[in-house]
Amino acid sequence: MRSHVTTLAWINIILNGLGVLAGLFLLLLFLGIGGLAAGAGGHDALPALPILGVIGTIIFMIVAALSIPGLIAGIGLLNYAPWARILVLILSVFQLFNFPFGTAMAVYSFWVLTNPETILLFERGEY
Repeated sequence: MRSHVTTLAWINIILNGLGVLAGLFLLLLFLGIGGLAAGAGGHDALPALPILGVIGTIIFMIVAALSIPGLIAGIGLLNYAPWARILVLILSVFQLFNFPFGTAMAVYSFWVLTNPETILLFERGEY
């Protein structure tokens, strides 16, 4: 089951890392649109820059808040930290509603992390 735990850890790291990057991209996109509007629209369009900046920042913060726990849990799984197993199980409950990929990932997470052999690995903290 070690290979499954490692696979699950890297899936969490990659997908949640991509989530953070997507949030950063959206922030830069909104700032870029605001800058273009301010530059092309002249003095009248200047209020658009802070508004779009705030919207982009809020989107980034929401996406980061949803992705960073999974990223941290993936790193914890690589180290066989018992808290990471529990955190991934909790996050997997929420992933069930993210059809189809989140659902598949959640089912795989439940299968791997509730296996008795995996539970023993985490109780011993094996590397």
